[in-house]
Amino acid sequence: MKIIKILKYVLILAVSVSVLLTVIFYISTEYKMYDLKANQNNYSQNIWEINTDSLAESLISKMTLEEKIDQMYGEKMIFSIPKFIGSYLFKDRFAHIYVGKNERLNIPPWVLSDGPRGARVLDKKINAVTTFPVAMARAASWDTNLENKVHKVIAKEMRANKTNYAATPCINLLRHPGWGRAQETYGEDPWLLGEFGLAAVKGIESHNVMACPKHFALNSVENSRWVIDVLIDERALREVYLPHFKKVIQKGKPASIMSAYNKVRGTYSGSNKELLTEILRDDWGFEGFISTDWMYGLYDGIEGIKAGLNVEMPWQDEYSYNTIREGIEEKKISENDIDKLVLNTLKTRLKYAFAYDSIDYPHSIILDSSHINLAAKVAEESMVLIKNKNNVLPFNKIFGSKIGIVGRLANEINTGDLGSSNSKPPYVITPFEGLKLYHKSLNNEVILIDESNVEEIRNVSKSVEQMIVVVGYTYEDEGEYILSRSEMVKSAEANELIGVKGIGGDRVNLRLKPEDEKLIDEVSQLNDNVVVVYVGGSAIDMSPWEDKVNAILFSWYSGMEGGNSLAKILYGDVNPSGKLPFTIAKNQYDYPYFNPYTDSITYEYYHGYTLFEKFNKEIAYPFGYGKSYTDFKYSNLKIEKNKILDSTLVVNVDIMNIGNFAGKEITQLYIGFKNSKIDRPIKLLRDFKKNFLDIGERKTINLSVNINDLKWYNKKSRKWEIEDIEYEIYVGGSSKEKDLLSSKFRLSQHIQHNTF
Repeated sequence: MKIIKILKYVLILAVSVSVLLTVIFYISTEYKMYDLKANQNNYSQNIWEINTDSLAESLISKMTLEEKIDQMYGEKMIFSIPKFIGSYLFKDRFAHIYVGKNERLNIPPWVLSDGPRGARVLDKKINAVTTFPVAMARAASWDTNLENKVHKVIAKEMRANKTNYAATPCINLLRHPGWGRAQETYGEDPWLLGEFGLAAVKGIESHNVMACPKHFALNSVENSRWVIDVLIDERALREVYLPHFKKVIQKGKPASIMSAYNKVRGTYSGSNKELLTEILRDDWGFEGFISTDWMYGLYDGIEGIKAGLNVEMPWQDEYSYNTIREGIEEKKISENDIDKLVLNTLKTRLKYAFAYDSIDYPHSIILDSSHINLAAKVAEESMVLIKNKNNVLPFNKIFGSKIGIVGRLANEINTGDLGSSNSKPPYVITPFEGLKLYHKSLNNEVILIDESNVEEIRNVSKSVEQMIVVVGYTYEDEGEYILSRSEMVKSAEANELIGVKGIGGDRVNLRLKPEDEKLIDEVSQLNDNVVVVYVGGSAIDMSPWEDKVNAILFSWYSGMEGGNSLAKILYGDVNPSGKLPFTIAKNQYDYPYFNPYTDSITYEYYHGYTLFEKFNKEIAYPFGYGKSYTDFKYSNLKIEKNKILDSTLVVNVDIMNIGNFAGKEITQLYIGFKNSKIDRPIKLLRDFKKNFLDIGERKTINLSVNINDLKWYNKKSRKWEIEDIEYEIYVGGSSKEKDLLSSKFRLSQHIQHNTF
């Protein structure tokens, strides 16, 4: 009888699990899809002619309290969790989470899709999208026009996938290269971050997709992101960690912004009134709506409302009916507070739901040939030639030759993090496949060497004309870090990893894996024509092996067409033009203090090139550095003192291609503060331009600096101020002093007294 009873319970459990899985499968694969645009049939005039601000105010007046609360979260857990989990388990998809739908009042929902390198959420009828190189790679292109085009494509494919809210761009500053999500952002410099973030937002919004820059603010540690408290001085906050957000908000005017997980000076970002209201709305004039990061983004619903947080994502948790009703009854908040938050959201999102679309967004628009060609172009423009001793590159195109390629990542499908920034391409051209395709017409043999076979490595390395070694990282080594919050808390409190490390996350050691370094050492002893191709999202320590090889190329996570682009770079069809969006230290311990496992950290004023220059720390490769197959000469730096228009200083410089290849050069302008009476960086980036020059061609490059961008933040007066000092101006091909021309200027009395 006892055995029968046990079998009965087992049977009941099995049936229950089967039913549960069946329900989850059905919900996740057959969930209803809703239109995100307003239904024209409900209105007597063209929907794009309707005053959506007035409509939003009217709708608020008609809503019950419960309906208002329904505008303040993603979906109810009972619907969204099965759909969310089931879509992952059964379809390897990110589900559509519908937010703010109200059938009674004809309010359409909105749907979020991540998208740092391609649309994340897929329509049920679509299996793949265009997948670009990661954001850090695109930053290395220093081409904001290209970034704008990338986000126009991402926005179009999001619309075709029935989404209209882009959780991108990520514009958190790279404080330390070990940060696991470095690949999602644009580097260490606030100016570069701001310019790329602005280009991205404008590209997204051009197709009536709501842009949502993230994560606001100070999110630069991954393994403790849900618990860490970031302490920071007011000047460091205003001058270093917020300027790029401010530029993107004020000039890009995105629909939304996403709060970060971490605390800032003791208060979680999702309920931080100083960040969300005092700075974002009162100081910068932000008029859109604020959403949390997904899960663990809010811990106190009442504090979130008081701080000005509009929407909790992805489901209703802290913004529950009971919490808000009780808060109103106890007079901690008022219904008027709710009205303000909901009105912010409605006024913003209805503009997109009622906007005129100049084109249609059918499924067929996805993976258009122009989109794929752009992905290849971006990969070509982003790769950075770090070293090219004896002009090993470009390799000669020898007909009928043998080429060797080796490394864990030589034939690995590897487009970057598989967390929220993941994108699903229809194919990925690996380095080996790209080289094989390239050499097919040359009748060359490309030999893929088994990296575990030492004898094969030695034999092939000695016998081939050219060797490519592909090393670096995958999603297992760096990226979004997912584990239980309790485990994260334990590690943070202990200041070290407790338990088994999850996939991705921060990198503690900046060196390559031991097997990669060993492989480089073996191959470099057997062949002089060796190029090391690095795949990854941030800086690495190359000191153990960089002197052993003649050529080093950063290819990053280069997207679906990366292998083809790599081949074109290696063989000179494309002249490399990328430059580093960060500094590479000579000694990895010279970077700012970084511990992935901590519950508290202080962000200082100096980091990146400002830190290395200020304290004379030795660098391996400077910010803004990258080699070309040609050489460029700078001359005739001029400050046009008579052309200070709209508070802008105009600078001209001549550049000439003096080498034997046509190519592109990134001209960088820095402002120096050596004469400052306060503590300031030696110099700061303030403009850049990328230009093509044919062999022997000379161009005059125009650069400019707005006088406002010379200011510093006085924390005593809580105002931005400008110094009446002699400033330096530097222009050239990298941040390194020897690569720069210099001059000096002082603001005229007219500018001093009448502009400010």
